Amino acid sequence: MSGSATSPDFDLAIAGGGLVGSSLALALAPLGWRIALVEAVAPGGDAHPSFDERTTALANGSVRVFSSLGVWDYMEREATPIRRVHVSDQGRFGSARIDAAEQGLEALGQVLPNRVIGAGLWQGLRRCPTVEVIAPARVLGSEIDGDARVLHFERNGAARRLRARLVVAADGAHSQVREQAGVGAEHWAYGQTAIVSTMTTQRFHDYVAYERFTPQGPIAVLPLTEGRCGVVWTRRPEEVERLLSLTDPAFLAELQAAFGFRLGRLLHVGQRQAYPLELSRSERHVAERLAIIGNAAQALHPIAGQGFNLGLRDAASLAEVLADARAAGENDAGLAGTLAVYAEWRDEDRRRIVAFTDGLVRLFATPLGVLRGLRSAGLLAFDVFPPAKGAMARLSVGASGRVPRLARGVPLAPAP
Repeated sequence: MSGSATSPDFDLAIAGGGLVGSSLALALAPLGWRIALVEAVAPGGDAHPSFDERTTALANGSVRVFSSLGVWDYMEREATPIRRVHVSDQGRFGSARIDAAEQGLEALGQVLPNRVIGAGLWQGLRRCPTVEVIAPARVLGSEIDGDARVLHFERNGAARRLRARLVVAADGAHSQVREQAGVGAEHWAYGQTAIVSTMTTQRFHDYVAYERFTPQGPIAVLPLTEGRCGVVWTRRPEEVERLLSLTDPAFLAELQAAFGFRLGRLLHVGQRQAYPLELSRSERHVAERLAIIGNAAQALHPIAGQGFNLGLRDAASLAEVLADARAAGENDAGLAGTLAVYAEWRDEDRRRIVAFTDGLVRLFATPLGVLRGLRSAGLLAFDVFPPAKGAMARLSVGASGRVPRLARGVPLAPAP
């Protein structure tokens, strides 16, 4: 594809059609702009539930985004509410609990398989004639061309290009589009790897999410449908190969020793997969005719379950800024002034969430006995101090700081 210098092929092109990129396309579809969504994997695939699949804990604000986009109905059938959160430190007396009912909430969030979220978004995109899905296609990079940005990609073995007023980088933590636009990113390896699986337990999870800190690494256990639980066990990289090679009973025995018996005996574990963990953060959220969202802007440790929710707020915030500009009569989606509003908004939200998440990782990774004692005392104090629990609850449901309209259930401005 190509266009003339005065007539771009699209008003906006999104590089990366994952959960965040496709959410942005769906949010922008009613604005009347011509949108291209370039994705490496073709839509479709196995639609049946699988015992072994990655899951995401959606904040309430994220649920409202999907409701606002008209796709929550596709997802809700496989969602499991989080009604309580229990945080503990192995071998120490401190623990903390957050109860949705005490905060006046029906749930603190919802847990879904990523497959279900993706399928719901693609269902929504099929109803959007202004969005052209270009897939499978491998994004190669982009460059400025007059009053547009050219997005380069490869499809069916041939090099292609398209021109758009605005390109959005949603192509992951090692984004080619971001890097070729001259926006670097800082990467900090935590020296940790997450082992992810699902399991069944002797006791019903009762809609409780557990965060268990151990000297070997944190364990997150999330409630799932049919009484199952998702588990994310963070360990040092040199230990992961051994744990993955264990028989299921041997693996469950080690996990049981670290997690305890809050759910009774751990009965069965699904396929185990490992993912190295790091914190990455782009130098900025925008460049000339470029906006950066999702993992291309930041990738977080999963310790607090904030990564996807933060990325989805990137998409909702950018959509709101563009919708406001469109409603004011601005037809150029890539103007520097519009992008500056987006960047200022996201810088503040990201700074707060990264500080919170990274602080938890470093605090609970320390082996020093004095600090471990202090953090246990802090957990105990937190558990009996309602204002602190309320602040944590607001953060966990995505209701801290400026909240995008979509995350409040308020529709964006229609096209003029």
